[in-house]
Amino acid sequence: MTPLVLLPGMMCDARLFFPQIAALSGRRSVMTAPIGGADSMAALARRVLADAPPRFALAGLSMGGILAMEIVRQAPERVERLALLDTNPQAELDAVREKRGPQMEAVRLGDLRAVMRDEMKPNYLVDGPRKSEILDLCMAMALDLGPEVFLNQSIALRDRPDQKETLRAYAGPSLVLCGRHDALCPVERHELMRDLLANAQLTIIEDAGHMPTLEQPEETTAALVRWLEE
Repeated sequence: MTPLVLLPGMMCDARLFFPQIAALSGRRSVMTAPIGGADSMAALARRVLADAPPRFALAGLSMGGILAMEIVRQAPERVERLALLDTNPQAELDAVREKRGPQMEAVRLGDLRAVMRDEMKPNYLVDGPRKSEILDLCMAMALDLGPEVFLNQSIALRDRPDQKETLRAYAGPSLVLCGRHDALCPVERHELMRDLLANAQLTIIEDAGHMPTLEQPEETTAALVRWLEE
C-alpha cells in the first residue's frame, strides 16, 4: 500500500494525528514529518521530500496543509493523493501578518505559553466535553516544540505564496476536509479548494472546529480511509 505522510499544524506534532495513526498504521506505513526546522515553506518542503518515500499519499492540517501544497508544487509526481484539512491556499492576509511581529517578539522574550494561551488556542476548538483536554494537549505540543519552532513557522506562514495555481494543476485523488465551525479556516475556503482541484471530495465534520482529527477522530479517520482506498 502507498505510504502515508502526515504534516501537523503550527506548534503541533504527531500527537495531532494520534487517533488516525493508531487506526491506519496497521494497514500501511504512516510517518509524521516535523515542520519546524526552517523558516520558509520552500525549505520545509525540501526537507520533507528528502525524507519521504519515492511516492506517497500526503495529508496536512492547517500549516501542514499549506506545506502540503508547496510539496505538490515542487514534486507533484511524488504525491499520489492529497488531503487538505482545515487549511488555506491563499497568501497571508495583511491583517494576520500585522499580528505576527508582536507575537514573535513576545515569544523571543519568553512568553510562548502566554501567546499560545491568549492568542492562538482560543481560536482552535468548538465547545465540547473534550475541549479542555485537547487544549491542554495543544499547549503541551507547543511547549515541547519551543520558541525556535514558533519563530520559524511564523516566518514561513507570513511569507508563504498563494497556491491556487498549484491546486488547479494537481489531478490526483484529493480530500478537502474541515470542521463545520473552524473559525481560522472557514468552510468557504474549503469549497474554494474543492473547486480548484480536478478530482476532489469535500467533507465537513460536524461538531468540530480547527482540529477535527482530535475533536471528531472517528469521523475524520473514516474520511481519510475512504480517500486512501478510493
